[in-house]
Amino acid sequence: MPSLRDIRNRIGSVKNTRQITRAMKLVSGAKLNRATQAATAAKPYSQTLTRVLTRVVAAAGEVSHPLLSTPENTSDVVVVLLTADRGLCGNFNNLICRATVEKIDALKAEGKNVRIYSFGKKGRAYFEKRGYNVAEATTDITPPQYSKLADEICAKLSAEFTGGKAAKVYLAYNEYHSVLSQKPAFDQLLPMTLPVESGAEASQEYAYEPSGPALLGHLLPLSLRTRIFQAFLETQAGEQAARMAAMDSATRNAGELINKLTLEYNRARQAAITKELIEIISGAEAL
Repeated sequence: MPSLRDIRNRIGSVKNTRQITRAMKLVSGAKLNRATQAATAAKPYSQTLTRVLTRVVAAAGEVSHPLLSTPENTSDVVVVLLTADRGLCGNFNNLICRATVEKIDALKAEGKNVRIYSFGKKGRAYFEKRGYNVAEATTDITPPQYSKLADEICAKLSAEFTGGKAAKVYLAYNEYHSVLSQKPAFDQLLPMTLPVESGAEASQEYAYEPSGPALLGHLLPLSLRTRIFQAFLETQAGEQAARMAAMDSATRNAGELINKLTLEYNRARQAAITKELIEIISGAEAL
């Protein structure tokens, strides 16, 4: 049975841990507010761009573009994986990594050669440990870098795809829905699929200057870049939401453990006092 000193030391240790988890929860809450605002603010732009692209496609008719064509190389596949650089955020990283493993294994079963471009330490460590081909890894990413990274990734993927080095390109990330819900997404980036307009808007006619195909040459790379940038924003929001929830749970568990240890300490102390009193009374009676 642990001594009173051991129980006191453990109570002190758990209290220190609770202070850390409470502080991390507050920090993640502040970061979550900014990340959620950024992700939410970017969605209207992405939705508007999709609507414009849809209308241009409807007016342009048959469209030919390198980002839409299927290359002769049909065996090489690139997976762009977005995870966090740090842990202590529940199952946020494992959720997307396990889902990506299932997709990659299915591609390998079809005879595909899969290369992973990892962004975040947790994704790189997870797949390198399991022997997957992590061709490139970028770590220590901060929100101010997202815009520049999206430009670089878009240019690199477009060059590899149009150069015949990749048959398909997928984007794996955690899609942010709410503080308690982040769902793994595995979306095809390349070759791009054109949206089809339906309903009343499909019958409307639009005049474009320059022509629809010329506009698509600018809109398709912009749409690709926007999807990557939005994925970074949602990954950041999801990470902070998952960390805040995990730290809140850890703080509550620490409080419950402190109460349990305090009760155990009081019982042990009461037992020690009772034992001393019995010894004193027994000694007095012996005299």
